[in-house]
Amino acid sequence: MSGTLYLVATPIGNLEDITYRAVRVLSEVDLIACEDTRRTRKVLEHFDILKPLVSYHEYNEAERAVELVEKLNHSNDIALVSDAGTPLVSDPGYVIVKQASEAGIPVVPVPGASAALSALAASGLPSDSFHFVGFLPVKGTRRRQILELIRTSETTVILYEAPHRILRTLDDLRQAAGDRPIVAAREMTKLHEEFLRGTAESVKQELSGRSMIKGEFTIVIGKPERGAAPAADTDAIRTEVERRVADGESRMDAIKAVAQAHSLPKREVYSIMEQE
Repeated sequence: MSGTLYLVATPIGNLEDITYRAVRVLSEVDLIACEDTRRTRKVLEHFDILKPLVSYHEYNEAERAVELVEKLNHSNDIALVSDAGTPLVSDPGYVIVKQASEAGIPVVPVPGASAALSALAASGLPSDSFHFVGFLPVKGTRRRQILELIRTSETTVILYEAPHRILRTLDDLRQAAGDRPIVAAREMTKLHEEFLRGTAESVKQELSGRSMIKGEFTIVIGKPERGAAPAADTDAIRTEVERRVADGESRMDAIKAVAQAHSLPKREVYSIMEQE
């Protein structure tokens, strides 16, 4: 008889985020797989839980999943946790869940805290439908594709961002989402919990005035207003400028012409062309 793989949500900030069931399951399993054993150990110590820990993160996920499935096949119960919140939500876990499911091993979710859902619930923005995109790619084509998805989305969009990249991302969101309302949540359930509300531009201005920006952000972007003009199609604008330059125009002349054609400020087209 195989063991059971439990997907256990852990606190996103306040240790009281954890559920009674999560504490019980963590106390009963044979092994706990976690991203950072040091962070998870602090949580376990708070609840007087002493269990063997094994690292399971994006760099060892493939090989570790094989090892853990083998243990599950030998009747060991295993809990998978992330550093904070619900496993597999922008965190490792997909590989072991897929392999365990294919092997006929029971996979049991133990629900709890989630930064994305917590921010959405407190945002005051439409929550009847939403698109979660996780962390934006740092650069390149995939980042532009996600920003284009945000630009054309008819639903609320939720994403995560690191503090050292938040200002750049708000710049990109201003171009992608225009004046759509956004809420940037940080330090949720912690002492300095904060919800910044406004537009991408106003939130950026607020954060730019701070000497230091701490804590990962969960950003909720509201639906576009009915009849509102969509933000600029960055890929189309970039392609048009590059075509004009290839045809012999200077870069600045091409930017000016495309800005006029799309009724956009020249600086906005210039900013789009400066993105990686």
